[in-house]
Amino acid sequence: MSINQDRIALFEADLRSAFQLTQLTIEDESHLHAGHAGAATGGGHFKLTIRAAEFEGMTKVARHRAIYAALNRHFPVAIHALTILAFTPSESTD
Repeated sequence: MSINQDRIALFEADLRSAFQLTQLTIEDESHLHAGHAGAATGGGHFKLTIRAAEFEGMTKVARHRAIYAALNRHFPVAIHALTILAFTPSESTD
């Protein structure tokens, strides 16, 4: 496993502990940011698509805050940048 695959496994474990997930996809987009100043610190760039019942009634900002709280221990060393797509089970991803 690569270092970022190991990181993704840890992110997934923390998110599964925090939320009752019906969907979770974590993509490593670090290669798209090679040479970026932030990438030099060793933190990766990731894209997260997550679907959880806990997001029902929450604003987009509140959902992002909840996700950042669940992944807090990984910033800034393992995660430099995070793109978040957060949905409830009834919301469309379109």
